[in-house]
Amino acid sequence: MPRATERPQSLAERIYAQLKDDIFEFRLMPGERFSEGQVAERMAASRTPVRQALHRLQREGFLDVHFRSGWQVRPLDFVQFDELYELRIVLELDAVRRLCQRPKDEHPPALQDLARTWMVRKNEQLQDGSAVSQLDEAFHCQLLEAAGNREMARVHRDVSEKIRILRRLDFTQARRIDLTYAEHQRILEAILTRRSEEAQQLLKGHIEVSKAEVHSITLHRLYGARQRVEQMPEQPGHDLHA
Repeated sequence: MPRATERPQSLAERIYAQLKDDIFEFRLMPGERFSEGQVAERMAASRTPVRQALHRLQREGFLDVHFRSGWQVRPLDFVQFDELYELRIVLELDAVRRLCQRPKDEHPPALQDLARTWMVRKNEQLQDGSAVSQLDEAFHCQLLEAAGNREMARVHRDVSEKIRILRRLDFTQARRIDLTYAEHQRILEAILTRRSEEAQQLLKGHIEVSKAEVHSITLHRLYGARQRVEQMPEQPGHDLHA
């Protein structure tokens, strides 16, 4: 329930964040339709902040609006995702090249943080797909931040958000979690020892494997992910279809 003194802009921001989380966690599926009224009822809010949140998500490419038939979660567009993955490769390879050009005794704090997260023993590795998915996205974003070009890092964050739903699906498989730890460790080792060509090859291969996994995503996997979410304790405001 919204707070009695909650400002309209703050309420719109909260609804926006909730709907985006619903999309990334498969409570709202690609292609699924709903109305402003359903969102307003579930969020216990008026239509004005709901409409503001929906239009913001539309501008960011997560929703479509249809005359007479309401709102729709944008269906998966694999041509666009391929292009976004190609852009990721360009940005991240340049970041690795820049990091490997630094003196060997110079390790940005972001790289040290990544080493503490990923270069761990098997029994210290997380197995929760959602948590590892978030860590994986942070790993790649921190490489860009450590490289020092703020505009490239900003563009990379935008790309990462647009493909987040696919990465989340990727980490519903235990083998992908184990493989990600192993590959991130090898990439970090190559960067920390300034083996630039090797680091770039490892990183490119790592992203291309993820990109290939995207093409194996089916409606069955999407609905399987949703069923796992539905088995979790329900949070207020999540279900638009009850």
